[in-house]
Amino acid sequence: MSLIDPSAIIDPTAKLADDVKVGPWTVIGPGVEIGAGSIIASHVVLKGPTRIGRNNHIYQFSSVGEDTPDLKYQGEATRLVIGDNNVIREGVTIHRGTVQDRSETTIGNHNLIMAYVHVGHDSVIGDHCILVNNTALAGHVHMGDWAILSGFTLVHQYCRIGAHSFTAMGTAVGKDIPAFITVAGNPAVARSMNFEGMRRRGFSEETIQALRRAYKTVYRKSLTVDEALEALLESEAQFPEVALFCESIRQSSRGITR
Repeated sequence: MSLIDPSAIIDPTAKLADDVKVGPWTVIGPGVEIGAGSIIASHVVLKGPTRIGRNNHIYQFSSVGEDTPDLKYQGEATRLVIGDNNVIREGVTIHRGTVQDRSETTIGNHNLIMAYVHVGHDSVIGDHCILVNNTALAGHVHMGDWAILSGFTLVHQYCRIGAHSFTAMGTAVGKDIPAFITVAGNPAVARSMNFEGMRRRGFSEETIQALRRAYKTVYRKSLTVDEALEALLESEAQFPEVALFCESIRQSSRGITR
């Protein structure tokens, strides 16, 4: 029995592993590569150049690898690269990059991208991230590992979403979110740290308490960002997680959500 539905339209130059399943009325264009164990449901449109790794599942009505509508884009051969073990649910749109940035949109491994999410051009999503229904990333967004964006979260272009961070439903992100921070509101305001997420991932209580103190130093004391980072140097040397928190602040170019 064929794993590719006879109604699917697949360009002769597309490269599919032997066990890839393709549902009815799906269109796979030139320059698309799909790794072993992947499932492409019905009514999906895949355009290239796009490389999709192993064991990915893309659900119906998704458009993956399309040109960006960014007015800078003039038809250049930019890319989309998707890693392994990702779930991309119904109606997701993911655009390729632009030559003005990285020429590539990148999605890592073990991510869950829920229904009607949009991932804009040149964005970078790490590993183990969750993007809940109707979340939208503008172009050039960087999202760290284990970050969670709740439903209807909006992220402005060039924002950085730190590892292990969390946004509440309907959050509008216009500045960078440091690692571990929980934000909510429009515009987004820092509320706390993602302590529940840390516990679920096995962070020690000592580490959580060190991060709690670091949060208070940055967000609760009357210090400038530079003064807060200076005050955290000793803790940063002792705890890699505090170092990750501080480095995510140093990397900010838009200013951090406070």
